[in-house]
Amino acid sequence: MTTTQPGTQLNPAAGRRASAGEQDLLAALRGGDEAAFLGFVRQYHPALVRLATLYVRDRALAEEVAQETWLGVLRGLDRFEGRSSLKTWLFSILVNRAKTRGQRESRSIPFSALWNPDAEPAEPAVEPDRFLPPDHPDWPGHWAAFPKSWDQVPEAVLLSQEALAVIEMAVAGLPPSQREVITLRDIQGWTADEVCNVLNIGETNQRVLLHRARSKVRRALEGYLDG
Repeated sequence: MTTTQPGTQLNPAAGRRASAGEQDLLAALRGGDEAAFLGFVRQYHPALVRLATLYVRDRALAEEVAQETWLGVLRGLDRFEGRSSLKTWLFSILVNRAKTRGQRESRSIPFSALWNPDAEPAEPAVEPDRFLPPDHPDWPGHWAAFPKSWDQVPEAVLLSQEALAVIEMAVAGLPPSQREVITLRDIQGWTADEVCNVLNIGETNQRVLLHRARSKVRRALEGYLDG
């Protein structure tokens, strides 16, 4: 994976082009509309910070990376060609800057280590029938049902701070590439196309990483509830 400059497109031939509404927003931003820019910042800044925390050691650095990202946006507006959505372009800048900062702080792995099908060994996974099929109309790839042993677990326990902490710890303990994908897909609600475009990975890689991440998180939650 290579670092993308603020005004360039990541995988410009792939993904959704900027919509008519985004084109209007882009025109307002280029015209110096402060209200439009502040609205853009309010909409995405918290998500930028959350994503940056995957790559840098603390929230203060994540805030710095997010601020640098907004500066990159302002400097690159005139070069943005609308061949991807504004959201994809924005988060591509963030990811590149966060990874660069993370490497500088010795807190990130090399780009080439994100996913290597020849180097990464096969891992035991949860049975495939526990997940909904890829063509499911509402929740493709999500968990199909809880184990039978969970039927007697009160809903309050599943939603408790302790259970949520188990999930958070499981996500935090994932390999970086899996943590990136599950955070974007299942925590921030991104589509598969958005994740592929921002992280510059293929659909097959994204699907494998997500499946492995979900399997590990589910095993951790099973261990907590069954134990």
